[in-house]
Amino acid sequence: MASNSNRAPLQPALNVTPLNSMPYIDPIPPQGSDIPLGPVDKAKPALVYLPSEPTEEEWGPILSATKGGIGLGGSAALGAIGPVLGKLDISESEDSYLFRVSLPGVARDDFTCDVVPSGHVTIKGVTTTGEKTVYKNSLKFEMQSQNLCPPGHFTISFHLPGPVDSLHLSGHYGNDGVFEGIVKKKKPSA
Repeated sequence: MASNSNRAPLQPALNVTPLNSMPYIDPIPPQGSDIPLGPVDKAKPALVYLPSEPTEEEWGPILSATKGGIGLGGSAALGAIGPVLGKLDISESEDSYLFRVSLPGVARDDFTCDVVPSGHVTIKGVTTTGEKTVYKNSLKFEMQSQNLCPPGHFTISFHLPGPVDSLHLSGHYGNDGVFEGIVKKKKPSA
């Protein structure tokens, strides 16, 4: 039996966040492929990255192609190093939906949140962190590392599980950089 005494001991695996990653996208099957394609309403949730900001008219068809999809535009879609802008959680109670959206580097007055009766939520704003040069108290600082979100405009768009009463939206932006919104579900018509 062979001896393993000449091999280096195994190193423990490290759980690290990648510096930059892109999701794997399968190549488009050639014409006449035998792969069956199901209807759009059977599609699974998707994350759509759009480096250039689409118009309001373009958002609808893009997100309607996925049930439960999330669209990221502008600096939120760049995938640059730093805290991820736009990660979100959605939950529901008997009469309301709760959503939490990560907005690191975004000031309280630098974003808006719009909810329409269909349950479509759009958050638009600007992040000013992540720049190469910072001016504070009449001093100029050249950044040696840039691990915060890149500066620029962003758009985050997603659908809640059902229709809502968009007039009953309450929001809170905490010191932790997380925006929390609660919106009432639309009451069924009697």
